[in-house]
Amino acid sequence: MTDTQNRYLVGNYAPVEREVTAVDLQVIGQLPADLDGRYLRNGPNPLAADSATHHWFIGDGMVHGVRLRGGRAEWYRNRYVGSAQLSASRGQPDIAGRNWNDNPSGPNTNVGGFAGTTWAMVEAGGCPVELTYDLETVGRNDFFGTLPGAFTAHPKVDPDTGEMHAVVYAWPQFVDHVQYVVVGTDGRVRRTVDIPVPGMVMVHDMSLTARYAVVYDMPVTVDFDLAFAGRFPFRWNNDYGSRLGFLPREGDASAIVWVDVPVCYSFHPMNAYDQADGSVVIDLCVYDRMFDDDILGPFGDNFARLERWVVNPATRTCSTSVIDSSPCEFPRHRGALTGKPYRFGYCSGPDDTSEWPTRKYDVHTGERTEYRHGTGRGGGEPVFVSRPDPTAEDDGWLLTFVHDVPAGTAELVVLDAQDLLRGPVARVLLPQRVPYGFHGNWVSDRSVPPATP
Repeated sequence: MTDTQNRYLVGNYAPVEREVTAVDLQVIGQLPADLDGRYLRNGPNPLAADSATHHWFIGDGMVHGVRLRGGRAEWYRNRYVGSAQLSASRGQPDIAGRNWNDNPSGPNTNVGGFAGTTWAMVEAGGCPVELTYDLETVGRNDFFGTLPGAFTAHPKVDPDTGEMHAVVYAWPQFVDHVQYVVVGTDGRVRRTVDIPVPGMVMVHDMSLTARYAVVYDMPVTVDFDLAFAGRFPFRWNNDYGSRLGFLPREGDASAIVWVDVPVCYSFHPMNAYDQADGSVVIDLCVYDRMFDDDILGPFGDNFARLERWVVNPATRTCSTSVIDSSPCEFPRHRGALTGKPYRFGYCSGPDDTSEWPTRKYDVHTGERTEYRHGTGRGGGEPVFVSRPDPTAEDDGWLLTFVHDVPAGTAELVVLDAQDLLRGPVARVLLPQRVPYGFHGNWVSDRSVPPATP
């Protein structure tokens, strides 16, 4: 696909044309033997796009995956996530499962394992799509008939209960509310709460603490001119205001406490946790504005910085401080510490170049460690994977796709989370370019085992 107008359709943003299966991948270095499972990442790979109006967030989903076992990289696969649109383009019947909001596209935002199943996910109401171990589409799965409607791309799993928590929105179905959804360890929804909001907002993510589900009600709202033109409908709304809602995890909507925060936008928090004095610490990537001048994607107006917000629901106050003013996105932390005090976080540094560094933050000391992947090479979202018997919070590995933009190639890179400057422990050479994309996870074979022959 050739384009001269839209930055989100050229270079390494451009889609790849083939679904590929490659086995016995070349490894430079030594893969840790304890990595037994799949690294999966989802992202947009549009079948077709109008360069004048295409938004990066609107594109057919494609999952790229690498299976590691016993120190070997056994395979790479990339597969479109099934959808009505993809089926029609192939002259096939629609995929199985209820399409609650008649979404033509397949989920393109996140992919991971939960309740023994591999799920592709998207925000704004689309139903999750179940995938096989080998990334073929099974069909839409509304958590076995228990999801009443919308879901999200950014659920949070409580490491103590194993339950999955989400704050969801749906355009155009949810006119005046968002919804809190809790999915049990059996993969079935056990609780929903409708939360009134004054506008049709884009709620990309949420935070979870031991006490609260945190709702991000920020000034990116539906623009009806864009919507009626059939375009991505969300745009910056400076008059809307910005606030966080603190919903007790077992409370109803009347129990939510709203706290005004700086007018800004955040796609992604790094982590959040409660303090003994009743306040909540939230580390998050903050944009001054979003979809204001650039209504085709997130990077044309400004880049995010990493901030710490300390919010007190009792006094309805918020104090802010900047952890790092450099471009920072796709933040991650050790999953076992979701909603708990933590020390280390990790992110990528996307900017206008192709050389996106991988960063580690010590949020106790403020120290930042940055690994740069080389000339023309940039790392995506870094996923932390713990060693089997860790001796420290950061005792594990960071996995990420690294894009060599000049060469048009990609690798799965493994870094030592305790020593980023050591450089890659292993580089798995992939058979084709992987476009810039969104989110993924390490899915161990213990959590989602391969199918038995």
